[in-house]
Amino acid sequence: MTDISRCADGGTGLRAAHVSRTAGGALVLDGVTIAPRPGTLTGLLGPNGSGKSTLLRVLAGVLAPDAGVVTLDGDRLDTVPRRTLARRVAVVEQYADTQVDLTVADAVRLGRIPHRRAWSPATAADEAAVRSALARTGLTDRARRSWRTLSGGERQRVQIARALAQEPRELLLDEPTNHLDIQHQLDLLSLVAGLRLTCVVALHDLNLAAMYCDHVVVLREGGVVAAGPVEEVLTAGLIADVYGVRASVTRPDPDGRPHIRFLGTAPPGSEQPGAVGAGRCRSRQLVPGGVS
Repeated sequence: MTDISRCADGGTGLRAAHVSRTAGGALVLDGVTIAPRPGTLTGLLGPNGSGKSTLLRVLAGVLAPDAGVVTLDGDRLDTVPRRTLARRVAVVEQYADTQVDLTVADAVRLGRIPHRRAWSPATAADEAAVRSALARTGLTDRARRSWRTLSGGERQRVQIARALAQEPRELLLDEPTNHLDIQHQLDLLSLVAGLRLTCVVALHDLNLAAMYCDHVVVLREGGVVAAGPVEEVLTAGLIADVYGVRASVTRPDPDGRPHIRFLGTAPPGSEQPGAVGAGRCRSRQLVPGGVS
């Protein structure tokens, strides 16, 4: 892992530099810097309440940082027109529902709204984008199905298809595997990893992160503890320090990805080799892939 202290703004893509955010008088993001490498999958990890969802909302422009800056291709996010932002950055939330009885195809067509003028009919380009999104997510044969009849895994795939219909370059996903069975978790993350968009995904499952993410950013109490290539970051020491859990981290294939076996909770104050220490390490606020 390389120590990165430079500001993340001024480069291409979606970046955040030293962003902080308070809510209800509490600091929920504390000087976070992140610059996902284009075309890769970056995982946001950390215990509940560590700031993962808030960081995604700040990156999406839904929340404004109280300090620091978020940029898109070097332009401050708050200066980017909303329609332009919606064409570039797509968001998949944890939960999605509708009171309207939409078909799968209708739900995916919602992703074309940023590309259309108000009250204008769908164009051939719109319908082509919808067909492509349905095909890429394996939903073509379900296009006429009602949203209400879908399983949780199918609904998440529809949400990703809707995001793909936006034709974004950046895709932000907030714990998309929650409440899915193992098969659907693997299917969904295989789909996301194969998109080759710039993806940032909040995850709880460390083994899923190890399997699919190119880089990870680990948060605790709103601050970055460590970040970098997944095989360098996910160590037994970090897991004990951040999660309070003893773990064995192995690589069955020397050139493969790490596998984590949990051994039990770690006593308060205990450390394993490679632990990052009890406090947030501002000197270790790392940027996956570096900053151009």
